[in-house]
Amino acid sequence: MTNRLAEGTRRKSRIKRLQKLRTAIAEKGLDALLISQPENLRYLSGFTGSSGWLLISEQSAILAIDFRYVEQAKGESPGFEITQTKQQLRDWLPGLVSDFGWYKLGLEANFISYEGYHRLSEAIKTKQVNLELVPTTGIVEQLRSIKEPGELGFITKAIELTDAAFEQARAIIRPGITEKEAAWEIEKILRQEGSEGIPFEIIVASGSNAALPHARPTEKTICSGEPVLIDMGARINGYCSDFSRTLFLGKADKTFREIYSIVLKAQATAIERIESGMDASQADRFARSVVEQAGYGDAFGHGLGHGVGLAVHESPSLGPSSTDSLTDGMVFTIEPGIYLAGQGGVRIEDMVVLKNGKAKVLTKAKKDLLL
Repeated sequence: MTNRLAEGTRRKSRIKRLQKLRTAIAEKGLDALLISQPENLRYLSGFTGSSGWLLISEQSAILAIDFRYVEQAKGESPGFEITQTKQQLRDWLPGLVSDFGWYKLGLEANFISYEGYHRLSEAIKTKQVNLELVPTTGIVEQLRSIKEPGELGFITKAIELTDAAFEQARAIIRPGITEKEAAWEIEKILRQEGSEGIPFEIIVASGSNAALPHARPTEKTICSGEPVLIDMGARINGYCSDFSRTLFLGKADKTFREIYSIVLKAQATAIERIESGMDASQADRFARSVVEQAGYGDAFGHGLGHGVGLAVHESPSLGPSSTDSLTDGMVFTIEPGIYLAGQGGVRIEDMVVLKNGKAKVLTKAKKDLLL
């Protein structure tokens, strides 16, 4: 009974998403939209395979997949017309489009390659199909940026799992263990606690390696008297969490106590001042101004944060040049940092949801520097 209710809820949610998408398609003057980005496929249809195409028009919702995924799609995507494809997109799409009489077909420009676009265009000309290919960006991603209650529930569970795993991970970070060993131990904890794999490669960066915002764990041995930057996340039912903390083994020197305090203040200022309706670039400015006023502006070289959902990096983008607008229901990170080449760095990252106009912090893990 519970499973039937859950499936019924999922189907209703997908119907609403398709209704919103069809409105957006019509507003763009398109007859249909071809979707190939995996997270967009899953969001709209429930299909979790690694390869497939979704064709959405006012009347149709077609999931086109190859032989490997036919039975899987039947179970995951009830209500969608399942079409088994053979060969490449250019081989089957022109004929299918011709059958429906579509004249303007939108493509996800950020996911189809130039070569794929060129070959498809040539196939359409060769087969004399009257079809215009229209590159589009962000149509489905815009819908995904506003999280439904069910989505927020999965994200919250992923965050709770990450918080709990970090508490266990603190005992792992000790002098003598290598960065790679620590990262692997953290990954094991996440999986043992119930994460569906990890949404990104775990970062454990110690000493001067902590000055690399996207460092990869190395064979370097973690030593006393140095910072250790940890970036980790979990995945529950496809939905991700993203989390960073910086620890210091032993007594932190004056420089690291200072920059840790600045980063913590920058994060707290942004969380307190962010409001629904403001530009994402303004949200970034709240934190960046704190870092700049402290004299470390050049050492904060990335944006304040990013949306998190089915992908660990999605809309909105919170950065100096962002054109996104923040809206209730969005879930994103707040992660200012200061990175000093040759010395190390500090990043503190929490996830928040915009609710009733304000940022509500979802991450609960401690933010103490010393270990």
